[in-house]
Amino acid sequence: MAAPEPNADAPAIRVRALSKTFDVPVRAAGLRSALTSIVKRKTRAVEAVREVSLEVAAGEIVGFLGPNGAGKTTTLKMLAGLLHPSAGQAHVLGFVPQDRQKAFLRQITLVMGQRNQLLWDIPVEDSFERNRAIYRIAPADYRRTVDELSDLLDLGELLDKPVRNLSLGERMKCEVAAALLHTPRILFLDEPTIGLDVTMQRRIREFVADYNRRTGASVLLTSHYMADVEALCKRVVVIHHGRILYDGALSELVQRFASHKTLNLELEEGDEGAGTDLSRYGEVVSSGAGRASLRIPKAETPATTARLLSELPVKDLTVEDPPIEEVIERVFSAEAE
Repeated sequence: MAAPEPNADAPAIRVRALSKTFDVPVRAAGLRSALTSIVKRKTRAVEAVREVSLEVAAGEIVGFLGPNGAGKTTTLKMLAGLLHPSAGQAHVLGFVPQDRQKAFLRQITLVMGQRNQLLWDIPVEDSFERNRAIYRIAPADYRRTVDELSDLLDLGELLDKPVRNLSLGERMKCEVAAALLHTPRILFLDEPTIGLDVTMQRRIREFVADYNRRTGASVLLTSHYMADVEALCKRVVVIHHGRILYDGALSELVQRFASHKTLNLELEEGDEGAGTDLSRYGEVVSSGAGRASLRIPKAETPATTARLLSELPVKDLTVEDPPIEEVIERVFSAEAE
């Protein structure tokens, strides 16, 4: 099958009513049920993904959010061609993913934070060399890419170490580098920073942002770390029970589902205002040493802020939106209601 003609105006990823249903074996506990299941196997249908539709533009980074079991990984696997959909259509760079055409596979990558692609008992660079052979990367291009990735991710002395001797953070850096040796145009990142310390999470985020800027690659990112999403994604898709609840700007999600704001204030040191009962202004989240945080209904924020500034000796005051985790939780609560 011939590769599709490139279209600069077409989205990099286009999904229409994509669904996936699994037949899951079921049986009661006990020996009798176990023996019966050998002869007569019972299953039940589980809808992992239900009529998901979305588009991702070339060069766009989109956060794909939801709780465990929401259908995020199943969707990514269908877009990467690892699973066949039960219904609906998906096109990635104009290709049908489940056809697994070589031209398609050379332009995508899937990084799963809980899965290894590096060989456990050999040095990292030998695994890189294996990927060079699989993707038929020219030696000069391979060497240049390895050098660039080594500089950006500070791989340095890791390349000649067996994978089993690496820490989790070191291994994840090498996993990301291995997945990008063929300079893919589409990145499916499934929890790429899971289990990493804060410093390493930031390093991976910075690298993904830099790779996106340099190559114009499209990125579909799942993560339970909201810092990943806030740092990388202007747009988010929220999925729950296999269907999309929200698709739009991250800032609009906060505006739509955040019913409260947090006011952080600092009072003039030694002033009598420091002993004021702040509960009459809003819910006191914390207070002490001339500082306090108040939780205020969003609609009342301007009036409350004006009262605080006029009635108390305020040295500094900031207004913050709630954490993204709280906003996402409200999305799920609204869906349940």
